[in-house]
Amino acid sequence: MDLHIDKISKTFSRNGDENTVLGGIDFRVHEGEFISLLGPSGCGKTTLLTIIAGFQKATGGRIILNGDQVSSPGPDRGFVFQDYALFPWMTVQDNILFPMKEMGVPKAQRDKNLTRLLQLSKLTGHEHLFPSQISGGMKQRTAFVRALAGSPQVLLMDEPLGAVDHQMRQSLQEELEAIWLNDKTTVIMVTHDVDEAIYLSDRVIVMSACHGRVVADVSIKLERPRERVGSAYTKMREELTEYLHQGFWEGQEKAI
Repeated sequence: MDLHIDKISKTFSRNGDENTVLGGIDFRVHEGEFISLLGPSGCGKTTLLTIIAGFQKATGGRIILNGDQVSSPGPDRGFVFQDYALFPWMTVQDNILFPMKEMGVPKAQRDKNLTRLLQLSKLTGHEHLFPSQISGGMKQRTAFVRALAGSPQVLLMDEPLGAVDHQMRQSLQEELEAIWLNDKTTVIMVTHDVDEAIYLSDRVIVMSACHGRVVADVSIKLERPRERVGSAYTKMREELTEYLHQGFWEGQEKAI
């Protein structure tokens, strides 16, 4: 799997005014990597993610996945939304089965995959409940494994834990990491949380408030499962925080 974000730019026009959100973003993603896009609000993180997903068109540049240019949504890219986006009329089980049915996966294989994904997400025993009957954490795990159910080559996540409180967030980070370590699907995640980026990522791409410029592409070389303490973790948090501040003030200076 090779994904190339090739000089992507995005300009929005309204009433004759133009606003460039992304200006020539360029980086590569390799198979099995967990990458976080980190940056100030409004820097274009989600815009870039939706362009990779094929939900909207770039103004310039290309998204190249395994040599082919992405022009529309496809099963090779799964997407996890911040608000879960589960079908409320479907049970946990049916939500997870949905992408497999859409792809025409044979029933025997669907059932086998469902059993594995329920066990992986610790949802066994809850599969016949509806989204309204389960907790926020269970909804997020359901959304995560539903996205994995289609066996995407790349999983795109837009602040998947942004809707939960701090204590639940850390618990879910640990659960998501455990699921990911068993599956190792390539992931690109949008976050504004430095600690979340460090805890989950192999690489963190820090974006500037000015046209989403890549301020830094930082490798996180901490052993997994990770502890949120120690000098190496603290040093990484300080480094990313400094890059984040740099990206924020760059945008302020541009605005002035």
